[in-house]
Amino acid sequence: MLLAIDSATAACSAALIGLDGALIDERYENVGRGHAERLVPMIAELLDGRVPTAILVDCGPGSFTGVRVGLAAAHGLAIGWKIPLSGYSSMAAIAATCGESEVGVALVGGHGELFVQSWRHDPLEPLDDLASLAPQQAAEAIRAELVAGSGAQALIAARGYGRALDVLPRAANIRVLPQELTRLPAKPIYGRAPDAKPMA
Repeated sequence: MLLAIDSATAACSAALIGLDGALIDERYENVGRGHAERLVPMIAELLDGRVPTAILVDCGPGSFTGVRVGLAAAHGLAIGWKIPLSGYSSMAAIAATCGESEVGVALVGGHGELFVQSWRHDPLEPLDDLASLAPQQAAEAIRAELVAGSGAQALIAARGYGRALDVLPRAANIRVLPQELTRLPAKPIYGRAPDAKPMA
């Protein structure tokens, strides 16, 4: 039984998935802020005494705090239960749920920028590297007709054409991710350089 944890964006979710890939149960809330207060009680409610055999966590990009909260919870539980832990990208999680042959993923980032990446299906794989760009630059970088994610509307507005699908990652949806995209190291994917600069 796999426990999936996703708190990298405004959404906060957890899911229990059977070894056959079937969804056992899930919890999902679009909390905006307050992941630190909501995530662990959500997981406890979901598990209801059950112990998973592995954990999968969203490593980002997304909210700095949300990414850190999810990873901290996942690491703590994996250590306590002595079970395997791995990660996945929020960009892949969104792209996997879109049935188009090619999709752009855009998530709201920091400082008015968007995290963007293009994906194709069959098999699901990235067409370019993750980037953090201003909306106009993002509009030039992402050419797919369909753009999905919390930053999709902003990208489509800057570009002037295409379809926007305003969706966020959801733990239960990692069932459709190819296995190779669920084996990332469980460490943060921030998507942009840190704002703080080391002292000379």
